[in-house]
Amino acid sequence: MLIKSRSIFSSVSGLNLNSKSFLNPNFTLQFNSISSLKVVWRKDRNLDRAIQNDKRYKLCARVVREVLNEPGQVIPLRYLAKRRERLRLSVTVKTFINNNPGLFDTYYDRIRPKSDLVSFLRPSNRLRNFLEEEKRIYDENEELVVSKLCKLLMMSRYKVISVDKLVHVKREFGLPNDFLVNLVPKYSNYFRLTGSPGEGQSFLELVEWNPEFAKSVIELRAEEESRLTGIRVRPNFSYKLPPGFSLRKEMREWVRDWLELDYISPYEDASHLDQASREMEKRMVGVLHELLSLSLLKRVPVPILGKFTNDYRFSNAFSSAFTRHSGIFYVSIKGGIETAVLRESYKGDKLIDKDPLHEIKDKFVELLEEGWQERAEMSRLRTEQFKKDMETMATRNEELSEQSCGEEL
Repeated sequence: MLIKSRSIFSSVSGLNLNSKSFLNPNFTLQFNSISSLKVVWRKDRNLDRAIQNDKRYKLCARVVREVLNEPGQVIPLRYLAKRRERLRLSVTVKTFINNNPGLFDTYYDRIRPKSDLVSFLRPSNRLRNFLEEEKRIYDENEELVVSKLCKLLMMSRYKVISVDKLVHVKREFGLPNDFLVNLVPKYSNYFRLTGSPGEGQSFLELVEWNPEFAKSVIELRAEEESRLTGIRVRPNFSYKLPPGFSLRKEMREWVRDWLELDYISPYEDASHLDQASREMEKRMVGVLHELLSLSLLKRVPVPILGKFTNDYRFSNAFSSAFTRHSGIFYVSIKGGIETAVLRESYKGDKLIDKDPLHEIKDKFVELLEEGWQERAEMSRLRTEQFKKDMETMATRNEELSEQSCGEEL
């Protein structure tokens, strides 16, 4: 017996209507015209909140990276203050340091011999301990990082991607900062670096195809369901509209028929597929789903995904697929940036499908929260001391007043 995995639509006969493709009006497809089927974007407050909750963490991580990238991992405070706008700080650097204790130590030194002493910042002992933990987590998950890098290359058209693009997305997918220096040479059986990074165009090429890596999250999930139920399950997308969200009848029918198409693995050769076909749409959504599944937070800014349009054979209007398939994805515009989110990875505003490398973020958040708690405790103690001082002063004034009245009598 063969069933589809997690499809919410029952199987029906396909509609045989000639209509123009939504991807390219010059092509004719045998299914409802997407151009006439509008999907209205609707805010998902829970997923917006998930992005908003990470705002402070990302800001702190950005400032930490700025200091760690400096020679000797130290920087004069006034130099960092000049970068406030680039770091997108809404407060002064000094205020930021005070609001986030535990990240840096402040000390005095000279920028040049015989110059005046000025404030410098350096990583605190707690931050250095975190960096050691980060290295441990990367070492323990090295095979996972290698598989991610392989998968990114295996899905691409020519099994090669620009180094600049990979460096740009390393944080989105949890790749270590030194992956080109340490990881790529270590796994020369998988990777070949061509050109000179930093000195011109360079590329990372896949050397060996590992069949074990050529299974998407959706395919692995179907295999697991088959193992648990004893019934062969066909791979398919998990499709669930958020509460209060509804589709027009024509769109429901289009999505139903589209879901009934065979799943196309993002690791399959798609060179024979027509760019304007619904099969190519199915494949493109599969690639987008896999990319988000490989990402650390199961969400990626749309402009970053757009950098890979040619590599993964996305259409120029690929971003409309996120709204068109609202039961699979959500596009947040929080912070003025479009961010594609994988719905199935979240429950409310909480990420439930955590990447093993997510532990690095958890450790960093723990470090931040320790500092915030210490700051709150110090603020509480100062408030209590102020109240005691005021009470003592009031008592003293009362005693002096009584003493003054006694002397007058």
